[in-house]
Amino acid sequence: MHGKVLVKEVMKAKVITVKPDTSVKEAAQLMRKNRVGSVIVVDDKPIGILTESDIIEKIVAEDKKASDILVKEIMTSPIIVIEPYIDLEEAMRTMSTCNVRRLPVIENGKLIGIITQKDVIKFSPTLMEISREWSKIEGDLSYKKSQTYSGKCEDCGALSTNLREVDGRLLCEDCAEEATKYEA
Repeated sequence: MHGKVLVKEVMKAKVITVKPDTSVKEAAQLMRKNRVGSVIVVDDKPIGILTESDIIEKIVAEDKKASDILVKEIMTSPIIVIEPYIDLEEAMRTMSTCNVRRLPVIENGKLIGIITQKDVIKFSPTLMEISREWSKIEGDLSYKKSQTYSGKCEDCGALSTNLREVDGRLLCEDCAEEATKYEA
C-alpha cells in the first residue's frame, strides 16, 4: 500500500446537499454561496447530482424559470459514487472512463465527501495524465463490474447506494438477485 494515495486523503469532507423537492433556483443560489459547481441530491441517501451543466442545459438553454422547477426534475440520477479507501488512480480512471468530473464518496451507505477532477488536478497533474494513458491502454470496460451506483432501482423504484447493473438496468440488491435467478 506504500505510495498509494487514497480518495479519502484528497476528497472534500464538506458536501453541499439539497433535497429532491428543492427548487433549482434555491440550489443554484446555494452553489453560488458555497462556490461549488454541484450539489448532491439526498433523500436519506444520495440519489442524484445537480451540476452547473444541468442548469445551463435544462433550464437556461430551454428558457425555463428556475424557481418553478424542482431539482429532482433535472438532476442526474443514478450517480456514480466511489468509496474512500480506493486509490486515487482508480478514482481518476473512473472519472475518465465514465466521463464525470465529480464522484460522491460513500462509506457504509453514507455520504462522507466528494472528490472532483479539480481536487485531483490540484493534488497531482502528473497522476491525471498517467490515468488517462492507462485508460487508453487498458481500453476495457472492467470498471463496470466493480462500479457502484446510487439512485433509484429501475425495477422497484427503491433508493439504494448499491445499485448493480443487470442486463443494462441498474437494480437494487434484491431485484438484481431476483433477475439473476432466472438467467441460469
